[in-house]
Amino acid sequence: MPLTRSRTPKFCCRVSPSRRLFTSCQTLAFLFSLTIAAMPSNAEVRVLRGFTLIDGTGAAAVPNSAMIVDGGRISWVGSVSGLKVPAGAEVVDLAGRFVMPGMIDLHGHIGITSGMTLDTKSYSRETVEHDLKMYASYGVTTMLSLGLDKDPIFEIRDQQRTSRPAMARVYTAGQGFVYKDGIGGGISFPGIPSAIFSTVADVEPAVAEQARKHVDFIKFWTDDNMGKAKRMPLDICKAIIDSAHKHGIRVIAHVFYLEDAKRLADYGIDGLAHIVRDQPVDQELIASMKRHQTWQIASTLSRELSLFVFAKTPEFLSDPFFMRSVSGDTIKTLSSPEYQAKTAADPNLEKYRQTLATGKKNLKALADGGVRYGMGTDTGVPGRFQGYFDHLELQEMVEAGLTPMQVIVAATKSGAEFLKAPDLGTLRKGKWADLIVLTKNPLDDIRNTQTIQSVYVAGNPIYTKGTSK
Repeated sequence: MPLTRSRTPKFCCRVSPSRRLFTSCQTLAFLFSLTIAAMPSNAEVRVLRGFTLIDGTGAAAVPNSAMIVDGGRISWVGSVSGLKVPAGAEVVDLAGRFVMPGMIDLHGHIGITSGMTLDTKSYSRETVEHDLKMYASYGVTTMLSLGLDKDPIFEIRDQQRTSRPAMARVYTAGQGFVYKDGIGGGISFPGIPSAIFSTVADVEPAVAEQARKHVDFIKFWTDDNMGKAKRMPLDICKAIIDSAHKHGIRVIAHVFYLEDAKRLADYGIDGLAHIVRDQPVDQELIASMKRHQTWQIASTLSRELSLFVFAKTPEFLSDPFFMRSVSGDTIKTLSSPEYQAKTAADPNLEKYRQTLATGKKNLKALADGGVRYGMGTDTGVPGRFQGYFDHLELQEMVEAGLTPMQVIVAATKSGAEFLKAPDLGTLRKGKWADLIVLTKNPLDDIRNTQTIQSVYVAGNPIYTKGTSK
C-alpha cells in the first residue's frame, strides 16, 4: 500500500560549490535528495498509523499500531483502535509497514573519506554533515565517532543537542590517544590531531585537554597490526582509564588481543570498540566484563569482512541499496582486477577470514554470558561504507548466532543505554521520534532492514525512498 500524507511540505536545497569532496554527479544527486527530505514540515503534530510496531525493547511486535508525534517527540503510542487524531495533525498512513527505532552505531568515523580516498585535511563541518546525512539515510539516526575528529565536531554536536537535527545525531570521542610505536589516530591517519604517548606522564595533560572540550568519551588504541607495531603498554592504558574516570569521562579502547581485553576490563574500562579476535574469549574475561560493567560496544564484524571481501567482486556491489549512495568511480575501483588483485595479495588475507570467524564465535559467547553489547561498524574509512555496512553488520551478528530481535535491540535500546541517552533507542512515550519505516518484517529476516521506505529524525522525515531532484 502506498505511503500517503494529508499535507505536502515545501522544500528547498542548496549544495555548496566549495565542497571539494562532492566530485561525483551520482553522489551530488543522492545528497540533494537527502537535503530535500531533511527539510522539516510545518506540521508540529504528525500521526503515523496502521503499522506493525517493533519498539526496540525486545517486546513482541504489535500489529495495527499508531503513534502521535508532537514537537519531534512521541506523545502517544498504542493501538489504531485507541487513536484520537489531533485537530490539524498531518496523518501518514503506514498500513502494511513495519516501524522500528532508528539504529545507533557505536563505532564510526566521519568527515575524512570521499569514495575510496582518505583525505584527513578535508575534514570540515560540511564533510561531517555530509556523512551524518549518509548514515541517517540508511536508518542510522545516532552514531558515536571514535577518535578521529577535529574541533568542528563539538559545535555540530552542541547545536544538535539544543535543536531537532535533520541528520544522524553525533557523539564524539574527540581526538583519540595512541602509543608512539603503535597504531591509530594520527599515526595511522596522518593529519588527524592525536596525543601520542611515550610514558605515563603524558597522560593527564592530554586527558585534561579532551575534558576541556567536553568529549563524550575518551578513546585509545592498543593493537600491533598483525605484529607490525607495538601495543600500548598496560601502565599507560591504566593511567588513561584512571585519569578519564577522575574527570568523569568514560573510556573506550580499540583492542584485538584477549590478553589486553582482560587487563583493560580489570582496570575498569567502560567499553571495547572491537571484539577479541586472536582466540576464543574465556570465562575470566566474561566475569571481569560483567563485574566492571564493561560493554562490548561493537563487534565490528563487517570491518573484518571488509579486509578480504574485495579480493573478488562482492554480491552487494550490484545491490541497488548499496549503489544508491556510492559513485560510479567507487564501484569501478572495487570491480577492477587491479584493486582485487592488490587485496588478494595481502599476506594476511587468510588471517582476516579467521579473525572474522573468531569474532563471530566470541560475540555469541559474550552475549550468552550476559555481557552487555551494542552494534558498531568502524565505518567511514575507505572500503567501509557508512550506512550500508550497518546493515551488513546486523547480518553478520545474526550469522554469529544472535536472533534478529537480539540484534535489533543491540542496535537500538542497548546503544542508547550505553550512550546514557534516555530519550533515544526505543519508541515509547516521551522519546524522540527517531525511527525507520520498513516494507518487510526484519524479525522474519534481518536483511529486511534494507527495505527502508523512510527515515525520521526528531519526528521529521529526513529520507524517503524515491525522493529526487
